[in-house]
Amino acid sequence: MDYIRITRRSQVVSVSLESLATAPCLRKGMLGTALTVRSGEFEDVTLKGASHQNARDFSERIKEAWTRYNLAALEKEAARLDRILAEVMSLAAPSRYPAACNIAPLLEQARALDTSLLSKLNAEAIGRETVARVAPVRKFASDPRTSRANGIAAFVTAELDRWKDFFDNIESNPLTPEQRLSVVVDEDATLVLAGAGSGKTSVITAKAAYLVKAGIRQPEEILLLAFAKNAADEMSERVEARSGVPIVARTFHAIAYDIIGIVEGSKPALADHATDDMAFTNLIKQILKDLVYRLSEVSKAIIQFFAHFLVEPKTEWDFKTKHDFYTHMESQDLRTLQGEKVKSYEELQIANWLYENGVEYEYEPVYEHKIPETGRRDYQPDFRLIESGIYIEHFGVRRQKMADGSERLVTAPFVNRDEYLAGMEWKRQVHAEHETTLIETYSYERQEGRLLSGLAEKLASHVTLNPRPVDTIYDRIVELKQVDDFSKLLGTFLRKYKSGGYSLQDCEIKSDRMKLGKCARAFLDVFAPVFEEYQKRLEGRIDFEDMILRAARYAETGSYVSPFRHILVDEFQDISQSRARLVKALKAQHPDVRVFAVGDDWQSIFRFAGSDIHLMRHFGREFGGSFDGEAGVHRSVDLGRTFRSVDQIAFAARTFVLRNPAQIQKQIVPAGTATEPAVRIVTVSKGEDAAKLSGVLAAMSAAVAAEAKPATVLLLGRYRFVEPDLQDLKRRFSRLKISFKTIHASKGLEADHVILLNADSGRTGFPSEIVDDPLLSLVSPEEEAFQNAEERRVMYVAMTRARHTLTILASNARPSSFVTELKKDPAYGIAAPPGVELEEHGCGECGGRLLGVTGKDGRIWYRCEHVQHCGNLLPACQSCGTALPRGTDGTTELRCACGATYPTCPECEDGWLVARSGSYGKFLGCVRYPTCVGKAKMER
Repeated sequence: MDYIRITRRSQVVSVSLESLATAPCLRKGMLGTALTVRSGEFEDVTLKGASHQNARDFSERIKEAWTRYNLAALEKEAARLDRILAEVMSLAAPSRYPAACNIAPLLEQARALDTSLLSKLNAEAIGRETVARVAPVRKFASDPRTSRANGIAAFVTAELDRWKDFFDNIESNPLTPEQRLSVVVDEDATLVLAGAGSGKTSVITAKAAYLVKAGIRQPEEILLLAFAKNAADEMSERVEARSGVPIVARTFHAIAYDIIGIVEGSKPALADHATDDMAFTNLIKQILKDLVYRLSEVSKAIIQFFAHFLVEPKTEWDFKTKHDFYTHMESQDLRTLQGEKVKSYEELQIANWLYENGVEYEYEPVYEHKIPETGRRDYQPDFRLIESGIYIEHFGVRRQKMADGSERLVTAPFVNRDEYLAGMEWKRQVHAEHETTLIETYSYERQEGRLLSGLAEKLASHVTLNPRPVDTIYDRIVELKQVDDFSKLLGTFLRKYKSGGYSLQDCEIKSDRMKLGKCARAFLDVFAPVFEEYQKRLEGRIDFEDMILRAARYAETGSYVSPFRHILVDEFQDISQSRARLVKALKAQHPDVRVFAVGDDWQSIFRFAGSDIHLMRHFGREFGGSFDGEAGVHRSVDLGRTFRSVDQIAFAARTFVLRNPAQIQKQIVPAGTATEPAVRIVTVSKGEDAAKLSGVLAAMSAAVAAEAKPATVLLLGRYRFVEPDLQDLKRRFSRLKISFKTIHASKGLEADHVILLNADSGRTGFPSEIVDDPLLSLVSPEEEAFQNAEERRVMYVAMTRARHTLTILASNARPSSFVTELKKDPAYGIAAPPGVELEEHGCGECGGRLLGVTGKDGRIWYRCEHVQHCGNLLPACQSCGTALPRGTDGTTELRCACGATYPTCPECEDGWLVARSGSYGKFLGCVRYPTCVGKAKMER
């Protein structure tokens, strides 16, 4: 009998022996002994009032029955127990890597058996031998992670030893310990962090060969994926040549196209532009042009974006210092539709409104009347309307409510309010005295959303608006080459929009959350019709985004049955959302599929082509397995060792890229130790580019021994337009093997020496101000908060092409933020350039840098880097002619490095006083005159 029948208060309760959690419990009392039966099926059943002897006898009978029942149950489950026990015991020395997907079913079985049987066995009743027999299963069920970890460690140690000869000979050089580890690790998802020059191709080659040779997989069960066809072909050849194993590597698009062909019976036609980025960008440009000429509403949206939202609409109030504001303005390249460069976003809006409405104007003309000498520069109002002669001044002031309810005008945080308001009043007086008409506009009008409507009202009685046709304006935009960059942005956005499965509503919601405001709305007003037209022009053909997504859907729904059990992905940092979806769909088809990814998040530089670095940063979450309640189970292996760069280059590059805390930490073991400075920055004055490059190459050429083979030199540029005359350079420096690449095209290449050209600031400088457009965040799962995040990785790629030396050529007047960082921070260990370099000083007017330049007169001058905005200009010391006199706190004089001293100017931060002559005789005046009118009496 397998149950206990208990009658209580006329009710009969049946308690199965299987449900008993423990043997019955006895408790003596004054009125007899109580016996409690604990069951998992019912509430505890307690029998009271029995004699102690009767209760104990009954308890023993229940205990014996319960023990017999469980021993019988154990015997009945003996085969199941033996099988589970054998698998658990094999974890001590596993013959295969104990991946989560393989061990999770064992854990589920062990816990089910433990819950239903093993946990209920009475240790005393079943005996020590049986307890010892079930103990490993119970221990595994309670602490499976330790058991699996121990199994992994045992397997890896044994496997590395077992395949030592294979690892020694699979490549021309024996694999490193890190490379060997990455091959034998076989988790549900394995990420190999392969830094620049660390031998990632060797790892993928060895992994594919190992899987087949070890009998883990058949060749047809392995999917080897690359991003480019030439990389796939090279990988296929290399695997077969090194191992004799015929595994065909394929691109993502090739496997997707095959999947579509298998499911549909034929392959749809591929769009012409799918394989040609230039053709794709040209198609977007053509669509834009056609929409302008065909649809008036769309054309207005396009012109509106180019005229008012092409640049980031920030004003003085968004910055705390002049230097920050000027730096931002210079990076934006505020060029009007008429073609001139203006000094603020609000001036840009005014200029473009005038141009759109056919109002001819001059920007910053010299005022038509000569102003008596005041110590000021010639007066230049912001705008002069040519036909009417009216002047427009835009004032950077906002309105502030006071406690008493009144209003006052305020300026940006870094602007002296009193001086600015005095300047406004002076300009009004000038126009009043000379009877010229002045129209005023204010920053608070833009803040209130009425800058341009207010301007129209103010000009209504003075000018007749004659709006230019939209096609005329668009032709002007094309002429200014603004369409090219915008078309690339649209193309990147379109690809990411399609591959991520976004909707316009998704983008609008995200725009509101990120507070991108009118700029994003204006962009989406352009993008929506462009995307609609693009889809129409496919005419039944597919592009690469369609191809990947259609194949992923077929894999997700089971229309396509995958034969693949191992998916090996090269250059994983370049994976996009759509490609990741395909990989996940293939992985989900079988419980034991593994993903083996090799990549370097430090080299993720193809965001414009749809790559999404977050897929690699969250690799476990996206591709990992699950075990013991833990999701995202994966393994990472850091190759670490570089076979390319010497220590100074390798460590400087690592430090540089890791300034972004979101990059995955990796250790670097350099290829060797530099015996001389390996990283140099050479500053270039205007017009000296060719001469400085020749000087660097000449030094490299002279260092090559006559009998040695030519040294390789790779010239790198952020954009192709910086390419020098290669034929001339090759002819002049025959001991050097010189080539040029853009940084993106140089990925995977290396050279003895690398020279990075034009590391200057600006929209097409380096870092480029075009690439990290915040609008792309609307079609990215997460935005990268770190400034110039992708451009920093582009710089890392450039630095790590070099084996022995890296030379960076940068403008003396406009060095990029990257160059400034490398020069200033001692952590990079950058060598001081040979020869005399004019020292940099802080600009007292704006906080920027005063840079030494040679003037047309041959003299040395120190000019603020923000030439267009600040205009601070100082002559070198009159005594030595090269250095700049500087002051120290608490002193009333400036001292030059040559020993000369000068009295400080009482009016400005940087100037000093020198002898001058005036109508009243000699006096001391500031060297910055007429910008500064500081003066003092000359002591007799």
